[in-house]
Amino acid sequence: MQLAQRSRVVCQLEFCLSSKLTAAHGILPFGRMVRATNLVNGRTTVVRINDRGLFVKNRLIDLSQVAAQQLQFSGFVPVSLEIVSTHE
Repeated sequence: MQLAQRSRVVCQLEFCLSSKLTAAHGILPFGRMVRATNLVNGRTTVVRINDRGLFVKNRLIDLSQVAAQQLQFSGFVPVSLEIVSTHE
């Protein structure tokens, strides 16, 4: 179990748009598609990794605002992650 954080800004060689289903991750390649599941309520969403980040212990992924809305959380929440596409 890892914690997800809702990001204020997610950017990497593209415009900063919190209205897209994107996320920052420390090691996954850019373009990787990942299913994030909120372990509190069971809601899921698929996001595209487009930024490097979250260099804070026990935090694995930083989700865009719209992704956090789909998972129905703000702040921090425990999540599970599943790679759904290895295409970049």
